[in-house]
Amino acid sequence: MKVVVPTVGLFVLSYYALVGSAAPAIFSGRQTTSVDALNPYPNKRKIHFKDDGTFRLTVFSDLHFGENPWDDWGPEQDRKSLIVMNNMLDLEQPDFVAINGDLITGENTFKENSTLLIDQLTSPLTQKNVPFSSAYGNHDNAPNITHLKEIEREQLVAPTSYTRRAPEGVGGPGGEGNYWVPVYAKDTDPAPSLILWFFDSRSGWALDSNNQTVNIPDWVDDSVAKWLVGETAAMNEAWGSPENRAALAFVHVPFHVMESLQPTRDPVKEPGMDEDKLGVGSTQSTVDTSAWGNDRDKPFWTALTSNVKNLHAVVSGHDHGNEWCSRDPTTKQVLCFNKHTGYGGYSKPGWGHGVRTFDFNLSTLTKSVQSWVTMENGTRIDAVTLDASYGM
Repeated sequence: MKVVVPTVGLFVLSYYALVGSAAPAIFSGRQTTSVDALNPYPNKRKIHFKDDGTFRLTVFSDLHFGENPWDDWGPEQDRKSLIVMNNMLDLEQPDFVAINGDLITGENTFKENSTLLIDQLTSPLTQKNVPFSSAYGNHDNAPNITHLKEIEREQLVAPTSYTRRAPEGVGGPGGEGNYWVPVYAKDTDPAPSLILWFFDSRSGWALDSNNQTVNIPDWVDDSVAKWLVGETAAMNEAWGSPENRAALAFVHVPFHVMESLQPTRDPVKEPGMDEDKLGVGSTQSTVDTSAWGNDRDKPFWTALTSNVKNLHAVVSGHDHGNEWCSRDPTTKQVLCFNKHTGYGGYSKPGWGHGVRTFDFNLSTLTKSVQSWVTMENGTRIDAVTLDASYGM
């Protein structure tokens, strides 16, 4: 199909041409959508399945680089985290990595060098030439660091990064990390078989006009719901039925629905460490409810579960003591916790460090995905098949 670009869309398209990526569908100004027009990375290599029909994705979560830079303890935790990252890359051999929030402990950083931590924490991926994308967490928004600053630094220094900034007006202040990454069955395919979604749950702290610390809203902004509807509609127009594609979504702070799943989950059918009791601050839309109200994450949750088909899991971090997956009985959607990767951030004896991995196969792509946790010592635990019967 021909892409028709009205004059009002030229500025937006020019911006994305400058940064080397295609304009997102809803902001491209197009009246019809072609297959090629939707590729957000025309100048980067396509992410695709291996020749044997498999695709492996590993999640690094809650790295928390930059803690206590004024003494020896903090840099030592970063050194240990780099060892974990390198070992996990060697053990899991992923085709793609998702860094799922709290890359940096922003409240501990100095303004003059806070973004340089991005250079350090992405170095294992750059050195091993592993493609990756990042979502951002509450500790990535602080007076000396923001989600946007981290995105811009990552794009500057990490050549294997597929992280993008959301279009102008999408995500709200402190929530610029909303985008998607296409994964193709073969690098010659015009349309992807798997979509990796990255959403920004915002949260954290900022300085107001009086130089006072204030909370940033702790949910995916409503503007992302509208953007998501537009993006999925454009995908369906260009690529055909969404039933032919699979998806996986990443957001740092879990949706509030996960709090209701914790007391009733079956630890046999839905295995995984469960050491963090969810409450205020553990899930979205639970901070400062007296000012902002309750259930503010519902508009986006509804848009996500209504518009993204074959969504195998919504994957979150934030709560370092949890690493289980469970199904929401209302939407039938599976939600998973990562495994705490970094030596920064809170922990307790016995929790350990590691990663969550997802293994896709083209033969079962829209039906199921295998997932497990790999501990720092190489032990694999909590292996599950996420399919229609999971948790039932």
